[in-house]
Amino acid sequence: MKKFIPEISNQIYKEDILNTLEKKYSTLGPMWVNQQIQWINSVYLTFKDHDKFLIIIFLVKKRLDFYSKNFIKLSYEEFYSKETLEIEKFTISEISKELSIPKESARRKILELIKEGAIKNIKKKLIIDRSQFHYSKPENSIKRISRFLSVLSEMCLNEKTLSLKITSENIETTIKKNFSYIWKLYYEFEIPWIINYKKIFKDLESFHIFATCIVNQHLCARKESENYLDRDEFLQSIYSAGQMQGLNAMSISDITGIPRATVIRKLKRLVKIENLSIDYKKHYRPKSSFTKTLSPLQKKVFEKLAYFSAQIFNLHLLNKDNEIKN
Repeated sequence: MKKFIPEISNQIYKEDILNTLEKKYSTLGPMWVNQQIQWINSVYLTFKDHDKFLIIIFLVKKRLDFYSKNFIKLSYEEFYSKETLEIEKFTISEISKELSIPKESARRKILELIKEGAIKNIKKKLIIDRSQFHYSKPENSIKRISRFLSVLSEMCLNEKTLSLKITSENIETTIKKNFSYIWKLYYEFEIPWIINYKKIFKDLESFHIFATCIVNQHLCARKESENYLDRDEFLQSIYSAGQMQGLNAMSISDITGIPRATVIRKLKRLVKIENLSIDYKKHYRPKSSFTKTLSPLQKKVFEKLAYFSAQIFNLHLLNKDNEIKN
């Protein structure tokens, strides 16, 4: 069988994807931030602790890095064929530095994960026991990402960046077929994303609550007509409206899974430092003055999202062309 060699000129570039993301933000932005808040909700609910989950996925990513550097590619079914996953040895200092967790907190959380059975030492091997926590298979994350990328592909088709719209089912198939590689890319996107915001908000509960308010604003204001707004125009439309519906503490607690008492305490701090505002109905919404300071970081997030999206599109098209040639 003649080996298929792809044409370099046919590849999709992240710069073109980024251009579409920016231009069609009024539709794509709300979809993406909603998928992100769904992901972070799952992160919290797994252990009722954001940092514990971060530790787990950091260790899983090290395993995915091992596969990648040794040219090993596992499908979704192959990766989850066993409940346990052997991981490389790690140190408290490494966890603390990479995940921006104080050393003593990192030590305590790792000991808790060991006590809960999520991390085990069996016959001198360190393993993650995925049967000990409910959020082990990212089935819902894959479906949400696939739906988003399918809509993005349609808009890229309109911009002539792509030659076809890719269905969410086909994207899901591509992700699952190349799971160990794509999920490595996914964690390379998600882990820095959440850590960078943690550094700004000082703790992940505060960021989670703030992000929930941001997502609410996006979903209330999203535009699905052909009159697309770019990112700056869309954000300006949100804050110029003034009367955009906010969220109360109970709703935020229900959405995030964070206890109401914790939510109220964090909300008071976020209002005090002028990240959020509160109205007479005790509804909370982001302050436009603060969200503008986040703009440089949000731009970097979109650049990384464009890279992630381009990688999946290229992989899908490469597999499709390969099938046709053979």
